[in-house]
Amino acid sequence: MTLHDLHRPLGSTGLRVSPLGLGTVKLGRDQGVKYPNGFTIPDDTAARNLLAQARDLGINLIDTAPAYGVSEQRLGPLLRGQRQDWLIVSKVGEEFEDGQSHFDFSPAHARFSVERSLQRLQTDCIDLLLVHSNGNDVAILRDSGIYQTLAELKREGKIRAFGLSGKTVEGGLLALEQGDCAMVTYNLAEQAEKPVLDHAAAHGKGILIKKALASGHACLAAGQDPVRASFELLFGHPGVSSAIVGTINPQHLAANVATAAAVIRDYTAQLR
Repeated sequence: MTLHDLHRPLGSTGLRVSPLGLGTVKLGRDQGVKYPNGFTIPDDTAARNLLAQARDLGINLIDTAPAYGVSEQRLGPLLRGQRQDWLIVSKVGEEFEDGQSHFDFSPAHARFSVERSLQRLQTDCIDLLLVHSNGNDVAILRDSGIYQTLAELKREGKIRAFGLSGKTVEGGLLALEQGDCAMVTYNLAEQAEKPVLDHAAAHGKGILIKKALASGHACLAAGQDPVRASFELLFGHPGVSSAIVGTINPQHLAANVATAAAVIRDYTAQLR
């Protein structure tokens, strides 16, 4: 099963996204990550094959960030000639250098970061740009001026929509009030940000889920099928537009897509 006929609106952005998106941390960074097992960053051939597989399975959403090491730099050439097939999500605010994260939410850095991402990704427009929060969500949105800069970039046509990849309910709600989308953590173990999903469902805003499988830790659970249980939780909520999965394993990617498609089709059948 594929996701080709299961794309859905990302809130009121005008973008239609696949229920699963492909996260690309593992294409660019293997330091300071929280996965249960180590991994080797794929070479260009393996990365190109993974992207082709994702596209064939109906995935049209790809998630990257300046903080993902060389992910953006690699995606530019890898996606050359395919830009029309993908919706690209990138971020501003977090940088990762010499094994450490540091943050800059100033308007000047946001504009610099977007211009740099456009060059790296070899495109003239980023579909969705998210503020990569350090956890101080409300202060960032209220005090830094970064959301105003993103609104300007949207008017200039350099981004199509913007929002926050946050860590708090208060930040998520504020992000949705003033922007288009919030990326929130929501999985079998962490559901504190559910009020943000509820607000999005009630107000036609976009929601992307990060850590949908708890960075792979959900798959270590014994007993029930943890992937199916995770997707039943996510897609059972009307506020969820898409969940980002960051696997670089082709078999896992195919299984994730088949499971998500089955869960969504089951829910659709129940509603008829």
